[in-house]
Amino acid sequence: MKLHLLLLSSFIILNSTILIAENKVTAIRLDEVERLGKHVMPFNLEQTLHVFSKIEKGGLQQVIVKDPKDSAADNQIKLIREHLAKIAKDFKQGDFSDPKKIHGENMPGLKALQAAKKGELSIGYQEIPTGAEILYSADNLKLVEAIHQWFDAQLSDHARHATMHHDAHHDLKKDKELIKVLPKEIKQ
Repeated sequence: MKLHLLLLSSFIILNSTILIAENKVTAIRLDEVERLGKHVMPFNLEQTLHVFSKIEKGGLQQVIVKDPKDSAADNQIKLIREHLAKIAKDFKQGDFSDPKKIHGENMPGLKALQAAKKGELSIGYQEIPTGAEILYSADNLKLVEAIHQWFDAQLSDHARHATMHHDAHHDLKKDKELIKVLPKEIKQ
């Protein structure tokens, strides 16, 4: 019985130590991503929210202002739109250097997205009232999986400033239909 209690106590202490260490590593990672992100993303992370929604053929990424009535909202929306338009253009050309600068070369899903052949990955940008969004879609299941892995990595790394789906999310049903009719000119 004493041995059992000793083992149980050791297990609890060990698990508590691991959880504390993981939380510290997570906090360090979040701080690092935030620091690196400031060099790539021109908008204020505290005033904005990244929203990632996985859908059957890919995903919808939005960056929106948290408070559209805030006096700085118009400027933040302008900066969001400039940034997302730039990265959508870059991504269509196979240039994923901005995410690498923030998340590193080994970001899950990134290598597969970079390796996509012309026409395999559709990337569509549009402005929404509180910011902008990028719709990623593919018919290739490996690319869809890569988009989903990439979204998971973004959610993890931007945890303080990101969410999976959101009530303010722009008409997701309409966007799912959009994937079926994306014009050829926005294909990578």
